[in-house]
Amino acid sequence: MKILLIGEYSRLHNSLKEGLEKLGHEVTIIGFGDQFKDYPVDIKLYKNYKKGLPKFIKRIIYKVLNFDLISLDIKKQFFAVKNKLQDYDVVQLINENAFNTIPKTEKLLLKYIFNHNKKVFLLSCGTDYISVNFAYNKKYKYSILTPYFEEKEAKTSYYYALKFTSKKHKKLHHYIYNNVNGVIASDLDYHLPLQHHKKYLGMVPNPINTDILKYTPLIVKDKIVIFHGINSSKYYKKGNDIFNAALDRIKKKYTDKVEILTVTDLPYNTYINSFNKAHIVLDQIYAYDQGFNALEAMAKGKVVFTGAEQEWLEFYNLSENAVAINALPNIEYIVNTLEWLILNPKIIETISKNARNFVLTKHNYITSAQTYLKLWTKD
Repeated sequence: MKILLIGEYSRLHNSLKEGLEKLGHEVTIIGFGDQFKDYPVDIKLYKNYKKGLPKFIKRIIYKVLNFDLISLDIKKQFFAVKNKLQDYDVVQLINENAFNTIPKTEKLLLKYIFNHNKKVFLLSCGTDYISVNFAYNKKYKYSILTPYFEEKEAKTSYYYALKFTSKKHKKLHHYIYNNVNGVIASDLDYHLPLQHHKKYLGMVPNPINTDILKYTPLIVKDKIVIFHGINSSKYYKKGNDIFNAALDRIKKKYTDKVEILTVTDLPYNTYINSFNKAHIVLDQIYAYDQGFNALEAMAKGKVVFTGAEQEWLEFYNLSENAVAINALPNIEYIVNTLEWLILNPKIIETISKNARNFVLTKHNYITSAQTYLKLWTKD
């Protein structure tokens, strides 16, 4: 089949592409590369007007004329390559705002996609109308909006998520759902809000290419290395403030037993190797399931603090803390759990093996690609 994947978050579409190509399909990715992470794409789109004088001019024009220069620019880029975006058997959107334009422009671009390709599917991956409203109405125990409710930072920093609650995005959401052939969730955080929706086809666990992620069995001989990767734009949304507070206490109490590595805003190709020497990786707090960073770290055999809620344990029939550590929004809990691992290094070695095996069996990129193909081709 000829397949077009629109958008890229956290390397999901790249891993899916690699699985699909192993199965003999022709795959093209169009997208921005997810900002500083710079994931590879086949057709590159650019977000201009993001800094300096162009950004200032863009803001003034938007305030005065309610006209978005970024959307206009992306629209021009899209139609410059429109002939490369037609006649596909399957198209998949990374989410409801795959082109990162205002709803009016997004609808125009999607209309072209719907009219010039056979089947189009939507991936619920990242914020969208249903998941954000689910979080806004506090139907999760906690979510990326928990720091918003706790007023940890300016409300304007939640614009990207909360824009999906607007009337314009609601209309865009309904337009997309009325035209796609089906909706697929990438993990439990998106599966839970979609249950029982008539367009929902089910969850396909994130595809991880373990062929390119080297596994080294963890053996604790000297200091335990704890790695904390920070995305500065999502500092509170990922719970980095809680991790940092816990690490400060661990550092003071176990100076002779731990080494702490902290990095900020690294491109993917640098980031993926920056935690190679780590035993423990602190990923994110406000999640029920693992995202890509966590799964790739687990594939390398790291003990990861991430989303591993009861719903996830039940879905995969797992015991608590056997494969990953459920990172709760509680400093005391994070400190106590880190202490438990520091004082019991053999447990680190056991979880490491379990984590690698879990990703191999439940997140294999070829098996995942096969599941997507079944969903895309069923009547």
